[in-house]
Amino acid sequence: LTYAATMDIALVRELFEHCARAADELGVDAGFRAELRRTAERLPPLQIGARGQLQEWIEDFPEAEPAHRHVSHLYSLFPGHGISVEATPELAAAARRTLELRGDGGTGWAAAWKVALWARLRDAGHAYDNVKFLMTRSTLPNMFDLHPPFQIDGNLGATAGITEMLIQSTPASIRVLPALPPRWAVGSLTGVRVRGGAQVDIAWKDGRLTEFRLRAGQAKTYTVAYGERTATVRVGPGAPVALDGTLGRINR
Repeated sequence: LTYAATMDIALVRELFEHCARAADELGVDAGFRAELRRTAERLPPLQIGARGQLQEWIEDFPEAEPAHRHVSHLYSLFPGHGISVEATPELAAAARRTLELRGDGGTGWAAAWKVALWARLRDAGHAYDNVKFLMTRSTLPNMFDLHPPFQIDGNLGATAGITEMLIQSTPASIRVLPALPPRWAVGSLTGVRVRGGAQVDIAWKDGRLTEFRLRAGQAKTYTVAYGERTATVRVGPGAPVALDGTLGRINR
């Protein structure tokens, strides 16, 4: 029993940010919005422990079970957005160290979560290893996730994690093929909904993007990233966007 566990702080901080952003968008609750932001500044920061890991508790306690399957303190990496390779490289490195110390696999849902966490770190090898673990050791012949017993978290988490390997998004950005493993050299993904409400189709061959398509029911602007390349695109009703593997426009 403790106070200020890292997952609690991550959840509260994200809730405050979302509430304040919604108030901004709607132009309401100015006083509450300011209170949320003042309070968020008083929350404890995410900390890096003595082993280089993201600290799980308010103090850097020794772990009673170092390889335990729970990695709840990595919430800010996935499904949250408080940790990212670009914006918070030191915290991303600490999250990586946490995953290295805990090890791959676990129960079905734990392996599924690790797929998504490694994908956010753009580590295709570790993400693929956990997909393989999940499918070969934690999936029943009827495709139910094996906790054991059946636990649907692994099924839903697996689809989310595999999607994160292929497409990652924020309301203003889309990253294509961030963690594509070499074994998936050829493939496609169709009709995936990204944050902000748009839909994406992608295709790749020989491990490289060949086509990216974006459509939306309302006007939206996204920064699309693939490798080191970026492109700013505007999409809307009746105005889909198609890009090639260099993120150049395809005119059709």
